[in-house]
Amino acid sequence: MTAVPATVPASSQSLPNPPAQSARLVVDDDFELAPVNPRLFGSFVEHLGRCVYGGIYEPGHPTADEDGFRQDVIDLVRELGVTTVRYPGGNFVSGYRWEDGVGPKDQRPRRLDTAWHSTETNAFGLHEMAAWLKKTGDNELMEAVNLGTRGLQEALDLLEYANITGGTKLSDERRANGAEDPFNIRMWCLGNEMDGPWQLGHKNAQDYATLATEVARGMRQIDPDLELVVCGSSSHTMPNFGEWEETVLQKAYNLVDFVSCHAYYQPYDGDIASFLASGVDMDGFIKDVAAAIDATKSRLKSKHEVAISFDEWNVWYQGAEPSRTPEGIGNWPVAPHLLEDVYSALDAVVFGDLLITLLKNADRVHAASLAQLVNVIAPIMTAPGGPAWRQTTFYPFAETARLAKGGTVFEPKLASGTVSTKRFGDVPAVDAVAVRDADGGVAVFAVNRSLTDAAAFTITLPDRAKSGRNAQSGSDAQPYAEVFARTLHEDDLDARNTEQDQNRVTLHANDTARLHADGRTVTVTLPPVSWTAVEAR
Repeated sequence: MTAVPATVPASSQSLPNPPAQSARLVVDDDFELAPVNPRLFGSFVEHLGRCVYGGIYEPGHPTADEDGFRQDVIDLVRELGVTTVRYPGGNFVSGYRWEDGVGPKDQRPRRLDTAWHSTETNAFGLHEMAAWLKKTGDNELMEAVNLGTRGLQEALDLLEYANITGGTKLSDERRANGAEDPFNIRMWCLGNEMDGPWQLGHKNAQDYATLATEVARGMRQIDPDLELVVCGSSSHTMPNFGEWEETVLQKAYNLVDFVSCHAYYQPYDGDIASFLASGVDMDGFIKDVAAAIDATKSRLKSKHEVAISFDEWNVWYQGAEPSRTPEGIGNWPVAPHLLEDVYSALDAVVFGDLLITLLKNADRVHAASLAQLVNVIAPIMTAPGGPAWRQTTFYPFAETARLAKGGTVFEPKLASGTVSTKRFGDVPAVDAVAVRDADGGVAVFAVNRSLTDAAAFTITLPDRAKSGRNAQSGSDAQPYAEVFARTLHEDDLDARNTEQDQNRVTLHANDTARLHADGRTVTVTLPPVSWTAVEAR
């Protein structure tokens, strides 16, 4: 495992003592759940607000390179640990003409974007995204096709343009536009949230299933090895949830590899306790979709496997002022400030719990996209012409990616007291998951949902094997030598990072972490409303 950085900011937190709650996690070699797919640490870039323009792309910025990409943002994206980027939408894609974003920039048309009541300049498109991804670590592009206002032919055209080596009209146009080699995009989203009445080209389940099946079959005639994502219901709370999944999968099951899930969380009516338990809802969502997949597989007697792509998830204050789109027939601004939520310490703890939930379901969730990456409900914020900084949610994502990417998740064996919530009843006060890395070390991620009480958390680790993951215990086993813990917790739950105070909330060394004499028992105190990463090696 990578060592914890030597410099850790001084703590502004208090650790109540003694803890009033207790929890125990047993990590057992016999209960490995699934490998952590690197795509779990994906993100999402949509042509929405300042995510692209003024976010990742700002020609003239002091750090901008020859392509107009902000280097300060590239550095933070690398630090965040993102692996895959879903692009270009989102609601935006349902009215997008991909051809507008290729070719000479001075010849690209400006268009109205009805999804976000904005003007799209098309200065940034497929070529720019591919180039930017290479600079952020050669990350994977997850491309979405427009099945709102367009359909089969346009999807085939885009695939030919992007992935065929040459010798055809569209592939040769790509080469003429500066990309001699194909982009080789492997993962494709068949539209976006097509059950949503807000979606341009909204369709019912039967109509979408027919279209998605046609498009999937056509794309596979060009490349049978593509990985295709079919739209699930756009929310766990949609009235057609479940029925939509079963209808779509009944037709598309053997032609697709993923079904999508989208979920956003925020507190309602000041109910912080339920907000802290948002992971309970996400877990139920995943299990419900998994059940629909299994039922369809059984009904069709199929041997094909379909996984979940949780390709939009985050905390999002929908209905708040930052999420109000422009209005008026004469008001179509370029890259307006939209959805620029400024996240609190409380939001970051909930966010960390959502990450724990995704890891706990790594056997079913093989891809996920944090929505979004820069400025728009994002872990990274920028000022025009000014600095870029980390939001509070940056830290749980970066730490989890650092410690869990490429590891193996253990099935949680957790005992915890409970806290009461209005929406979900009694829920575990402590939620946690453990991951072993290839070197045999173990990382545990834990959240304390209690608003008032610290928790004494005990972890029983498995044998540490020199040969790493899946090694057998025995003569090769050895005790752990050291443990580190870092916690996100603030006494002021509303504390936030801003341009003026960019490091107000961050991770702090948790000095209560102890590795006991047996070399396998770890204890650590989890403050109330906190997220903690424990690293044993």
